[in-house]
Amino acid sequence: MAYKTARENFIDGGNNRIILATDGDFNIGISSNAEMERLIEKERNNGVFISVLGFGMGNYKDDKMEIIADKGNGNYSYIDNILEAKKVLVNEFGGTLHTIAKDVKIQIEFNPAIVEEYRLIGYENRMLNKEDFDDDKKDAGELGSGHNVTALYEIKLAKKKKKDQNLKYQDTKLNAKALSKDEIASVKFRYKNPEGRKSILITEEIPMNIQAKQSLSENFQFSAAVAGFGLLLRESKHKGNCNYEMLIDLAQNSKGKDEEGYRGEFIRLMKLAKHL
Repeated sequence: MAYKTARENFIDGGNNRIILATDGDFNIGISSNAEMERLIEKERNNGVFISVLGFGMGNYKDDKMEIIADKGNGNYSYIDNILEAKKVLVNEFGGTLHTIAKDVKIQIEFNPAIVEEYRLIGYENRMLNKEDFDDDKKDAGELGSGHNVTALYEIKLAKKKKKDQNLKYQDTKLNAKALSKDEIASVKFRYKNPEGRKSILITEEIPMNIQAKQSLSENFQFSAAVAGFGLLLRESKHKGNCNYEMLIDLAQNSKGKDEEGYRGEFIRLMKLAKHL
């Protein structure tokens, strides 16, 4: 019914979007993940996107909500109180409900002369196969107005130069030039305009630049505290010497202005988790 209403009121060049507020426990109509995916993908290709606001507890279907938002070129947020509602629907309205780029993909290739091993922290359910990066038929995430994304990598520096397979830094013809550069990685960013079908490619090199902890931005340090908290909650084998005291201290020292109080709320959650 929502899609029918959206089609009847379709605006050319406009933000045609369904906002679904639900606990995800569908008990009438289409309910299987596969059926919903087919419906949502069909409507997405016709220019009607969908965003999901999650409500409720108990029989809450988190995985189903994320599938709907991912396949529908939209966003998914869980609303548990009035402050979160204000964050999603007021403060971050543009990023939540106005798509400026769709099927956004990022591919990073590390220079083996500098990096021996690397690990992406999080995003396990967002990973694509390497061949999917150049495939414009492969669906990916959306980027909203004013939206930013942070990805953290843990790396192990190489002790000596290595030569392997056929990527940029491992091609024998390019190797001498690439390996001689003081360049730690190459980043490829691919996206489509909201109504486009062909992707646009942007490429950027990252120079090698080791910085002292004191010179890192507050955003980076706070992001590291968030990632560390996730490792502790999962009891990850990669947590190293992370502990609650260290992460709470790191978050408090990098909280910054925090005008909306989001970072303060996160610190309170860490303190609560520590006591639990």
